[in-house]
Amino acid sequence: MNDTASNPPEIVAELDRHWLRLTLLAWAVIAAFYLYLRWNYVHWLALGDTDDNMRLMQVRALLDGQGWYDLRQYRLNPPAGFDIHWSRLVDLPIAGLILLFKPFVGVAQAERLACGIAPLLPLSIAMIGLAATVRRLVSGLAWPLAIVFLIASCTATLQMYMPERIDHHGWQLAMLSLTVAGLCDPKGARGGMIVGVASAVSLTIGLEMLPYAAMAGAIIALRWVWDRADAPRMSVYALSLGGGSALGYALFASNANEVLRCDALTPVWLSVMIAAGVLLFLLGRLNPEQRWLRLALAVVAGIAIVAGFALLFPQCLGRPEQVSPELARNWLDNVREARPIYKHPIGTAFPIVALPVIGIIGACIATWRARGTPKVNGWLPVLLFCSFAAAMLLWQARAGPAAQLLAVPGATALAWIILPWCLNSRSMPVRVLGTVAAFLVVSGLFAGGINYLPVSRQSKRIQQVNRASARCPTIPAMAPLNRLPAQTIFTFVDLGPRLITVTHHDAVAGPYHRNGDAILDVQHAFGGTADNFRAIAHRHGATLLLVCPDMAESTVYRSRNPGGFYDQLARKQVPAWLEPVPLPKNSPLRLWRIH
Repeated sequence: MNDTASNPPEIVAELDRHWLRLTLLAWAVIAAFYLYLRWNYVHWLALGDTDDNMRLMQVRALLDGQGWYDLRQYRLNPPAGFDIHWSRLVDLPIAGLILLFKPFVGVAQAERLACGIAPLLPLSIAMIGLAATVRRLVSGLAWPLAIVFLIASCTATLQMYMPERIDHHGWQLAMLSLTVAGLCDPKGARGGMIVGVASAVSLTIGLEMLPYAAMAGAIIALRWVWDRADAPRMSVYALSLGGGSALGYALFASNANEVLRCDALTPVWLSVMIAAGVLLFLLGRLNPEQRWLRLALAVVAGIAIVAGFALLFPQCLGRPEQVSPELARNWLDNVREARPIYKHPIGTAFPIVALPVIGIIGACIATWRARGTPKVNGWLPVLLFCSFAAAMLLWQARAGPAAQLLAVPGATALAWIILPWCLNSRSMPVRVLGTVAAFLVVSGLFAGGINYLPVSRQSKRIQQVNRASARCPTIPAMAPLNRLPAQTIFTFVDLGPRLITVTHHDAVAGPYHRNGDAILDVQHAFGGTADNFRAIAHRHGATLLLVCPDMAESTVYRSRNPGGFYDQLARKQVPAWLEPVPLPKNSPLRLWRIH
């Protein structure tokens, strides 16, 4: 599409000149709309995920005076608590917002406002990264369409930016958006710095995006292999990655991450990032003229990094969580989002996959159309990156938000070809119906229609489980527990973080792999005999038992251990040493005192 053919040149120039300011304005409007739409969630502190609750507890501990490098959570598995593998980096905006609002509205309301606003902050960065990519590769007028696709079509991605979703995934996706913008930046040194810093920040937050960081580094190295003029991009990237990772480790790595663990930016991965940075910087300085020699040096550097990692850190060649086989078998291997996308119901998988496939098609077409022009040097990295993100879905469904985000440039490019053709058609039906149909297809919005088909309908049992899982963690359901003196409550693993967030009680376990022994204790207690449960509860100092009938975790205990303690409890076979504690009549919870 020729921008000036159908739009006055001054409009194109103004949109392109003020793209950053307009993108931030669009973000402010969208953020305000989401706060309005989700105000009920904000009011009830509806932190729907266990990680969101744990993040708030981490922030509370910091504001209460817990050490900057001490990320031990003392209210799970008390009195010793357990170390969590996160960093303080994502705590900062939440803590800052709480301190900002606290003098005006009090602590409780300040927390609610902070948890509502904080997830929307990285959305601005994600929008800027996509807008920058699309205006460079598609058109100075196309970036608003990219924002429309992000907001309307990237349903999995947008879930990470909703109010109350305060965990770290939104920030990592924002860094991914900057990464793709840096990969296609025509200014090599600036692009390399953006990719290096974004990768270092993401790794400082957590290792979830490590494969994407590795792929971004490989793409930058391949660009240099193909064209030695890209040496400045690779050199600056190498310095930014190594230096940024070292700074991130120094400022944010917890005391527990000073050892050779494999699940966070510990000395293990810090060594890898610094070594990779040094080697790539040296290659950029050498910068031989022969392409075959550059390829050989890149291959040798890659082998050196992999071999050094295997020799120095053999404990990290397996699962980074380093959990026991029993915990992996009974818990970690069963996490739904860790399964490949093809193992999920079609009603879940199809809406996630549709846009990434469209994005790859659009990026392929755009790359082909850009051949022989400078834009091909931007489209090729984008094509490789979005294809890699889509392929990650075959490993784990949790790659869906990243795959959708990175599909936006390709989908926008495809729309920029198809939509003008429909709009300029001589046929009225094509101009109207064809344009609408093309938008629905190219944006991936059509995929949501599968939810209206019988194939995606949930059974009554699943609906019952979902209702219980939603009701039990609410403040109205748990608030009555605060009438009792503070004590340790034995409850489900998935209820632990919420329990300690909205009540003054402690819990035994939360779904975190460094809490593995306590997780197994809970599983053994609910799955074994009644006497075994009592012994484990006493060992943890638990004086109350709290359950949520029909919650998802409860179904696991009943199906895996028929006749076990929880199964007996569900069939109202209550031992004499459990004394019922009354709760409000309509409470979804059940509570007993352990004698």
